[in-house]
Amino acid sequence: MQTSSVIKVLAAWLLGLMVVVAAAIATVVVVNTHIFNPEEQVHNYLEALSDGDGERALGLLNASVPDANPAMLSGAPLQQSMSAVEDVAVGEAVEVGDGRVDVTTTYTVRGTAHSSTFSLARTGTEWLFFNTWEFVPSVLPTLELSVINQVEATLNGTRVGMPEGRNQFAVFYPGDYEAHYTSEYFAAPAQTVAVTDRSGDQRIALATAATEVLVEAVDAQIRRFLDECAAQTVFQPANCPFNFQTENRVAGDIRWSITEYPTVTIDPFNGSWVMAPLSGNAELSTSLQDLFTGSIEPVTVPREFGFTARLSVSDDEIAVTPVVQY
Repeated sequence: MQTSSVIKVLAAWLLGLMVVVAAAIATVVVVNTHIFNPEEQVHNYLEALSDGDGERALGLLNASVPDANPAMLSGAPLQQSMSAVEDVAVGEAVEVGDGRVDVTTTYTVRGTAHSSTFSLARTGTEWLFFNTWEFVPSVLPTLELSVINQVEATLNGTRVGMPEGRNQFAVFYPGDYEAHYTSEYFAAPAQTVAVTDRSGDQRIALATAATEVLVEAVDAQIRRFLDECAAQTVFQPANCPFNFQTENRVAGDIRWSITEYPTVTIDPFNGSWVMAPLSGNAELSTSLQDLFTGSIEPVTVPREFGFTARLSVSDDEIAVTPVVQY
């Protein structure tokens, strides 16, 4: 009878032990599945990007920084790179052999669907049971930015230097990068690019152009120059692009008027800003006396004209210098 009781106690103890072991095994499986898994590493990496924590993101990604400007790798610029990354879904790990997996993450950037695939490798276990995963070592991608005739630009809300109009920036992925140039006299509209993987370099080219403020200021100077020419009561206004020649005698007042002012166009050329050739129309009104008959007749003579102008722009001054060739 005593033996039977002992057996029952042992059986109960063994059953309890088996339950504990089974529970432990289940716990290990659950923890490995939901915490110590490659997908969680991807989640942690994306979270670091959203937080602007570039140091943590770089360590998680196990990546090295290329020889490029690091201005986009932390803080507000990094956070902004993730602000347009929406509808993020981290997929399940797919075995690719040699203890490695690929984890594909899908998302949208400005409404366009994209995906990034991250490669991770199993590096061992922690506390004997839990798998450890690391991203396969890589090098961060780069973004090349160019801007016409300027030595700075704005990238993800941060002013960056642009020596000779160019610079290259190390960037994380996924990310959305927006660049523009804005000043009183010159501006380039915003351009964006989505960086989705580490394989290729991305580029943004900013097409700087004269602002309406500059064009209007230059136009005002051109009009003032022509109005001063028209104010001269002679057939050949000095240093002006229009004139009139006749063999008859002047028999009345000489009056010039500008009937069509030139259209101002400012373009980049060879590292500076130049004005396209200017053309317009003037009109001469006077009276002429025929030297043979003595008759006097009023005349109105249209005159087409053309000239060029040199342009100099600084923060303090806009200088337009007309160039008239005879």
